[in-house]
Amino acid sequence: MDIGLVGLGKMGGNMRERMRRAGHTVVGYDHNPDVRDADSLADLVDKLPSPKVVWVMVPAGDPTRETVTALRDLLGEGDVVVDGGNSRWTDDLLHAEQLAERGIGFVDCGVSGGVWGLENGYALMYGGEPEHVVKVQPAFDALKPEGEFGSVHAGKVGAGHFSKMVHNGIEYAIMQSYAEGWELLQKVDMVDNVTEVLRSWREGTVIRSWLLDLLVAALDDKPNLEGIRGYAEDSGEGRWTVEAGIEHAVATPAITAALYARFVSRQDDSPAMKAVAAMRNQFGGHAVQTEPPVGGDANPG
Repeated sequence: MDIGLVGLGKMGGNMRERMRRAGHTVVGYDHNPDVRDADSLADLVDKLPSPKVVWVMVPAGDPTRETVTALRDLLGEGDVVVDGGNSRWTDDLLHAEQLAERGIGFVDCGVSGGVWGLENGYALMYGGEPEHVVKVQPAFDALKPEGEFGSVHAGKVGAGHFSKMVHNGIEYAIMQSYAEGWELLQKVDMVDNVTEVLRSWREGTVIRSWLLDLLVAALDDKPNLEGIRGYAEDSGEGRWTVEAGIEHAVATPAITAALYARFVSRQDDSPAMKAVAAMRNQFGGHAVQTEPPVGGDANPG
């Protein structure tokens, strides 16, 4: 098939290469002139035969909204836009409605696989009407991993990104569990080689996973994760998962705790814990630790 791809960053560029290896013609556009095949969105659209399929792989939020709006004015009836970024599923409903006014189809697609996707394939969760999905199916087949699994038509518009959102929320909780377990193994003077214990879990245990493989690889490179600051950003999906749980009265304590742990990681000194320490001092006379004076030592509490 012929397909346009907007956004040729780490994932978009590799996705273009994987589709090309499968025999598809991919016309890519990016702000970076060194990697693009078309000089503008209009040029990209002109290079595609009809019905045209354009896959958008840019950051969620305004960049995606602006790209979809621009494509609405460039494409025509029977064409399809795919949003393969990490957009919030509620945005998909608006984009589908916006494009439908001009007879343009819309498919949302959650993509997982990161920098390993070129060789291993990408897990794909997509939502949209069957008549629109079928026009994109050859691209889905090229991008997915080998084998039976790794690709699903999750439902109507929004279902793909909703599924990916929950996937990422689960990812937060799993990573946090591995991290806490690693810290406890490191802290207690009991285990001789923590990395080898984690490595042993990669086969035969109920907690083996690719994330565990990646943690072991990181520890092989830096046994104490030296040089890495304990600071973790969140890309949005964890927050949206928690918000969806609240909206629908579904308890998500593990995902919520993992999200909050990332918030805490960004604080050098917690204002909330200062308040807790002050209250303990007020009601029970419990000692507090103070900031050290210039040239002196802190009160150890």
